[in-house]
Amino acid sequence: MSNHCQGCAERKKHRDNDEYKSLMNRLNRIEGQIRGIKGMVERDAYCPDIIMQVSAITAALNSFNKELLASHIKTCVKTDIKNGNDDAINELVTILQRLMRG
Repeated sequence: MSNHCQGCAERKKHRDNDEYKSLMNRLNRIEGQIRGIKGMVERDAYCPDIIMQVSAITAALNSFNKELLASHIKTCVKTDIKNGNDDAINELVTILQRLMRG
């Protein structure tokens, strides 16, 4: 499987096996962390302990976004620019602006 963007114009992207596994592993860990927080709330855990776990999830989600964004730039954006689709730049700017708000 190649690492270039296939079907980006249809708002889909084929991910190679390594990228797919990496993203899914990150999501599975985040999902487990969220279940852990739910259990902490159910067990009446101390608020600062829960807050620290939420902070860890926020960091994990940010790492997930960084990995996904890097892949998007290296594949879809690169391909679109090579094909003369400058709208990809505007979309990327919009994404970055939204990420910086949070």
